[in-house]
Amino acid sequence: MSSPAVLSEMAFFSQVARSPSLAAAAREMGLSAPAVTKRLAQMEARLEVQLLTRTTRRMQLTEEGEIYLMHARRIMADIDDMERHVSNARRIPKGLLRVNATLGFGRNHVAPLLSEFRKRYPGVDVQLQLTVAPPPLTDDSYDVCVHFGEPPDARVIARPIAGNRRILCASPGYLDRHGEPKSLADLPGHACIDIRHGDETHGVWRFRQGRKTLTVKVNVHMSTNDGEIAVHWALEGHGIILRAEWDVARHIAAGRLRQVLPRYRTYPADIYAVYPPRHQYAGRVIAFVDFLQQAFAGRLPGGAWPPA
Repeated sequence: MSSPAVLSEMAFFSQVARSPSLAAAAREMGLSAPAVTKRLAQMEARLEVQLLTRTTRRMQLTEEGEIYLMHARRIMADIDDMERHVSNARRIPKGLLRVNATLGFGRNHVAPLLSEFRKRYPGVDVQLQLTVAPPPLTDDSYDVCVHFGEPPDARVIARPIAGNRRILCASPGYLDRHGEPKSLADLPGHACIDIRHGDETHGVWRFRQGRKTLTVKVNVHMSTNDGEIAVHWALEGHGIILRAEWDVARHIAAGRLRQVLPRYRTYPADIYAVYPPRHQYAGRVIAFVDFLQQAFAGRLPGGAWPPA
C-alpha cells in the first residue's frame, strides 16, 4: 500500500477513534455511515486484525486498535513537525504529546498544568505517564520528561523549569516523642521513611558539606517507591523523611511537618524538562516546555496551582 494511502488511513482512523460512534464520525467527515463502516472493514481486512468492537450503542478500541492509534498519532504529529520546521510556519500546536513524570510530582503539579495546557491548545492530545524513574530514551515512550536532578544523558535537550532541594522533615508529634536530631550522626537513632528511586542504594542518604560528601545509613522502618505515600506516613508520625521541597513545603508552612537539620544540604535536585533532539522543532513539545517554564517562573514550592 502506498505511503499517502497509509497516511490517509491513519487520519481516517484517528477521526473515527475521536468520535463517540461511527455515525458521528461519518457526520464529521461528511460521509455516509455505510461508507465509513466499509472503509474501516477494509482497513481491518488489510491489517488482519479487529481495530474496534462495535455495537448499536457504542464502540471501543481493541488492544490492536489502541496500538495503531498511538503510533498513527505520533507519526502524523512528527510529519506535521517536519513540515512546520521546513516551512518555518507559525502554527497552533497539535498532535499527540506524551509526558512522563514522577508519581507524586506528576500527580500534584504536572497533571493540573496539563489540564490548563489542553484548554489553551485543544488540538493537542495528551498522554501522562507516571513512573518511579524515567524510561530509557531508547524506549521512545515519551516526548517530554519532567526530570529531577541533573539530566542523565548528554544526548537529550534539558531546559530548567524550577529550582528544588531535598529537605529532612518529620511531624511535630514524632519529634515531640523522640526528640529532634542535632546532627547527621543522630539520624541512625531515629525511625526513617525511605523512598526507593530506581537503582539508588536503599536507606543511604547523601548530603553535601563544601566539597565533601557525607553519607548516612539510616534506620528504615518504612519504605515505598511512591513519594506521596511516604509523605503521608511522615504526616502520621512514623518518622523522618528526606523529600523534595516541592512535595512537603505546604505541609511545613501549615505546621503539619517540621524541617530538621536545615544546615545540611543535599545534592541539587532541580527540575528540568528533558526531551530528545528530534523534538527540538516539535511545536507541541516546545509549546508545552515554554508553558511549564512560565507556570513555574517565580512560584514558590508551597504555592497552589490555580483551579483547572
